[in-house]
This record gives sequence, structure tokens and C-alpha cells, in this order.
Amino acid sequence: MTRTNDHILLLAGTTEARQLATSIARRFAGIRLTISFAGVVKDLPDLGVPTRIGGFGGVDGLVSYLKEEDVSLIIDATHPFAAHMSRHAVDAARRTNTGLIRLERPEWHEADGDRWHHVATTADAAEALPKNSRAFLSVGRKEIDKFTYRDDCFALVRMIEPPVRPLPDHWHLILERPSKSVDAEHHLLKHHKITHLVTKNSGGASSYAKIEAARQLQIPVLMIKRPILPDADTASSAIEVLKLIERFVDRPG
Repeated sequence: MTRTNDHILLLAGTTEARQLATSIARRFAGIRLTISFAGVVKDLPDLGVPTRIGGFGGVDGLVSYLKEEDVSLIIDATHPFAAHMSRHAVDAARRTNTGLIRLERPEWHEADGDRWHHVATTADAAEALPKNSRAFLSVGRKEIDKFTYRDDCFALVRMIEPPVRPLPDHWHLILERPSKSVDAEHHLLKHHKITHLVTKNSGGASSYAKIEAARQLQIPVLMIKRPILPDADTASSAIEVLKLIERFVDRPG
């Protein structure tokens, strides 16, 4: 018999998290659901479920929240590079004996024609850019400062929110979400005479078009590896997460 006194905390930050919020609310109508956004992006959707915005105050703050709100299951659907939050979720879940499911979407893999160079960190990617290169930096708002010392390079920068600090005058900033159109990304790279693409291995379909465009144009890609996260029960899709939730809420007790 399905339990209806559970409280699910959904740590959001991805397209899949938003899809999950809607699916969970519809499929498990008797269960309390709270979706949590870090607050990095201001343009957040109204998903029709209770929402909190902002950090928890580290592991101790998350532990307190889990206890005070009687959370029985955490779903970590944050960005694959939100390593601090994922590590805090594992730690807090262990300390409070709370269930945890991590949505870990598959990484991108090289295809015929790709020219990838794997680097461990964003700082390594900045160091690896050749002198006088023209780079498309698809690394996010928080990481862009690691590249600004490279005043010998031109950079095309795309992000959703404006950077905290001004970018070099000779760089070009675009404030928008990634395009899903390969033709649009192809035109963007060609128009700005991009010689290198720098991106994180985020996986997923929503921002893959730039990878295909770089392949078509034979542009080298500096691919930043994902951080290593602690072990947790994982699912590779929203559908798998829903199945794991079903088992969790149908457990005895």
C-alpha cells in the first residue's frame, strides 16, 4: 500500500528536474513535494508545487531542513557540475537516514569527426587555449572568471544571467539559453570565427547542438570532465527516477 505521509525534496537545476516536478506531483498526488532552486538563475518557472529558493547553509543547514520539514526522500536533480550540492545531499542523507536518489544523466561521448581534448577542470581548459585563439566559452556564469586573464584570446560568452564582474572589452557576451538548433549554432560559431569550443560534459539534449556544430566545422573542443561524486542510488532518466520513487513509497512501514 502506497504511503502518503512522505515528503520529497527535489533539488533542482536541470530541465529534467522541472519535468520531474510536474510528473511527481501528478503521479504521487498524496505525497508532499518541495522543489528547491539554488537561486543562481532568476528566471524560474512556476511549476505549481511548493518552491524554495536559495541555499541551505551547507551540510548542517540541509540536515536541519530535513529534520524540521520531515523529509523522507531527497531527489538530487541538480546540474552534473553542482558537485558541492550533490556531496552535501549525500552527507545530509546519511546523517539523517533519509532516502536519496540522484538523477545522473548520461555524459556526451565522442562521435566520428569530433576533435575533443579532455581536461580535468575549468582552470585547465583556460590554460590549454592556444595563444590568439577565438574561443566560445560555454562554461557558465560562475566559471567565467577563470578565463578573463587570457587577454591574448577573444571569447564569445553565452550565459543566462549577466556575469558578476565585467568581461574584457574585446569579448562578446550573449545573454540567452543554449539553442537547440544545430544550424543556429553553426552560424554563431562561423560568424564569430571561433577556433575552439570550451564546454563542460553536461550531457543531455538541450545544449548538444553546439557540439554537433563544432563537429561540422571541425572546431577542436576542450571538454571539461565531470567531478567525481560520492556513491548514491542513481537513475539516468526521469522515468527511472519515477520508478525508484514508486518503490520507495511502496515500502513497508
